[in-house]
Amino acid sequence: MSLPKDDAAVLAARWTEGVLLKRDVFSTVERGRFRDGDRQLDAVLRRLDQVPWWSYLLARHLFARERRALALARDLHVGPELLWAGRRALVRSFINGVALHLAKPAGDVAYFRSAKQTLHRLHRAGICHNDLAKEQNWLRGNDGQAYLTDFQLAACFKTRSRLFRIAAYEDLRHLLKHKRSYAPEALTLKERRVLARKSFVASIWLATGKKVYRAITRGLFNFTDREGGGRRLVNDAPVLVDLIRRNPDVRDTAIVAFADRRTGVGLYAFVEADRIALEAQLRDELTAAKGPKPPEHIQVVQALPRDGAGKPRTEILQLVAMNQLDLIEPMMASDTDRVFLMSILEARKNLRDRFNFETADHTLPSS
Repeated sequence: MSLPKDDAAVLAARWTEGVLLKRDVFSTVERGRFRDGDRQLDAVLRRLDQVPWWSYLLARHLFARERRALALARDLHVGPELLWAGRRALVRSFINGVALHLAKPAGDVAYFRSAKQTLHRLHRAGICHNDLAKEQNWLRGNDGQAYLTDFQLAACFKTRSRLFRIAAYEDLRHLLKHKRSYAPEALTLKERRVLARKSFVASIWLATGKKVYRAITRGLFNFTDREGGGRRLVNDAPVLVDLIRRNPDVRDTAIVAFADRRTGVGLYAFVEADRIALEAQLRDELTAAKGPKPPEHIQVVQALPRDGAGKPRTEILQLVAMNQLDLIEPMMASDTDRVFLMSILEARKNLRDRFNFETADHTLPSS
């Protein structure tokens, strides 16, 4: 399925292709640059020309919901700005920040205060997001503020009807679930009451509709979206990690997902070991094991980046795998961290889908 001629003409003249962020049965999403007059803006493109025929009608419905919600939210500063919309493609501004599951704002009370204000502005405009249980739909901007993204399930209301109030309540409840995960000590008594009480619609959905939804998306559509990694991250990665760790030269490993133009979702294994030549050996071992498809990329590193508890910082590794290098700098705590990371960046493997987002004002050290 191709784009309409008018959509294709606009994109050919104004869009510069960048890094693929996501591709599934509902759309292709990529980061690049969009020409707006004399300006080149960092932007995100959603397009429907690569969706399969059997999911097109639903994809078109989701696309229309996002287009309408972004248009209504244009001046609210709660999420990306709609820069252009065609019949099967739209361009929205890029928010300089990372998703909640990557930012991990533990104890960041100011972030969750900002998130509540963001949600309040959205609801005052009559818009309910309806998909805020996913951490990847909450962004932490480099300014520390909360932003929303992915409005495909958003609903726009002309009045504050009962259905609107239920949807708004569920938006708030899902935000508070994230607050409970990262800043539980900051929950107020009123917020704890909200967390303890689902709306009757949510209760019915969990008991009935969600089971049907999972059966359709995971069975018929073969679609799983844990942290944007899909079924390979959920099902294949744990098996591959176990197989890699069996090699006596491997100290530890971490596998992350990245969007791949050929396969949809690729896997990238970072292996902590001393011998660089181990990469070829591991690939041969994984192939011989006849288990899940080996990762598209295997990179041996002297040491994995770790947090204070000693766990690998997969949020950093995922950004490396996705070539979103400019988003890493705000997550670095010291110059030592930057130098350490540079050794990983210089040897990174995913160079097929890269784009120069490393502008002069970023402070990652150069080689």
